[in-house]
Amino acid sequence: MLKTRQCLLGIRTFLGVTSRIWGFVLYILRKHLRTVIQYQTVRYDTLPLSPISRNRLNAVKRKILVLDLDETLIHSHHDGVLRPTVRPGTPPDFILKVVIDKHPVRFFVHKRPHVDFFLEVVSQWYELVVFTASMEIYGSAVADKLDNNRNILKRRYYRQHCTLDLGSYIKDLSVVHDDLSSIVILDNSPGAYRSHPGRVILLKEANATREYRCHERVHMVCNNA
Repeated sequence: MLKTRQCLLGIRTFLGVTSRIWGFVLYILRKHLRTVIQYQTVRYDTLPLSPISRNRLNAVKRKILVLDLDETLIHSHHDGVLRPTVRPGTPPDFILKVVIDKHPVRFFVHKRPHVDFFLEVVSQWYELVVFTASMEIYGSAVADKLDNNRNILKRRYYRQHCTLDLGSYIKDLSVVHDDLSSIVILDNSPGAYRSHPGRVILLKEANATREYRCHERVHMVCNNA
């Protein structure tokens, strides 16, 4: 009788331990699955322009779409930031290593969701121009990553092309094109183009704590083409 009770107690203990281990394994698997789903690459089928659209573009002068980088197409922070504005555990899309004032700096860069699809589509309609108030050594590296050898971000302007006014960098569009009516601007900072408010499509700042549907801007921008 005593042996039977001991046997039953041993079985219950074994089942209890096994249940806890299995619960922990399921927790790890669910957590890993959520991470995979959250950060998996979204793929789109980018359709070529229709013959009607191609004829339309060939018949008119193609407009210029000026794109900001930081907080518009990407969000980044570097080694020296004590409180990065990203959700803990969010992996960067890529890491840049640049030398600024003889000091190596690592930038952890998060792309705005769907930005690759966005660039692929609007590059069919516009001549794309990057205009950032960041230093060239950083801005050029970011633009190279976004371009990804597609040759769609060929024209680029940096901090040295801006005008410093009351501590703010103003982007001088005259360096891009002398006909401002042919320019559409995509930026998160209205102050950067205070002289051209009618040419700007404003965006909310891009950061890794929130999702922004950049593909919705495809339709808005293309409607201005």
